[in-house]
Amino acid sequence: MKTVKISLNSIDKIKAFNDKVSKYEGVDFDLVSGRYVIDAKSIMGIFSLDLSKPVDLNIHTEDTDAIVEDIAAFIIK
Repeated sequence: MKTVKISLNSIDKIKAFNDKVSKYEGVDFDLVSGRYVIDAKSIMGIFSLDLSKPVDLNIHTEDTDAIVEDIAAFIIK
């Protein structure tokens, strides 16, 4: 598992992010905001979070390098 901080501060970013993570079959992605944990492949779940500040993304797989590279536009360094 790998955790990165991401920013989803617009509707376009949310849709683009959801499209990217949804294409990974068999890989679980969790968005963590405070005490809330939701499935990052659920667009309704993403909209239920407070996205005014960055959230943590947990990627549940062994090979995270390609995924991190694919979603680099959303990651906060």
